[in-house]
Amino acid sequence: VKSQMLCAFTFFFFSLYRGKVALDAAEARHLMEGLDWQGAIKDIQASVKWLKENGSPKVGVTGYCMGGALAIASGVLVPEVDAVVAFYGTPSSKLVDPSRALAPIQAHFGELDTYVGFADVTAAKSLEEKLKSCGVPHEVHIYPGCSHAFMNTSPEALKNQGAIDLAWSRFATWMARFL
Repeated sequence: VKSQMLCAFTFFFFSLYRGKVALDAAEARHLMEGLDWQGAIKDIQASVKWLKENGSPKVGVTGYCMGGALAIASGVLVPEVDAVVAFYGTPSSKLVDPSRALAPIQAHFGELDTYVGFADVTAAKSLEEKLKSCGVPHEVHIYPGCSHAFMNTSPEALKNQGAIDLAWSRFATWMARFL
């Protein structure tokens, strides 16, 4: 299962920007702002279908920040997705309505995240309310004292090692349950 998840994540990461790689934060922001979200969902769907056609009975989608938002959107728009884990990111209401989720969704957010309407506590709680109404299994976790990108391995983020370990444990349990 781990190799299937890693393969899917790696493929999605490299395919969404058609081979372009950001070398710094400004370049990454530029790529993200210019992303064709609908096209990215189509790429994810094609990847999930390919994995299933090539021996993966179940496929999970995970992502961080923009990838987290895309993972949630995949759980709504891609019926072939079997499980989702998103880290600090919610999709725009123009892209998708999480209350229409088809796949089980787990989401992780930092209590101190300042990306208002995207990954802050209000966005996390709004996501949770929408997921409650869809009837699929879901979990939304908010980590006290953590900010955006708390899973990052930077020295700043590693101050939250307990939260990182807990989030990884929840991730592994979720994916094992549904995959």
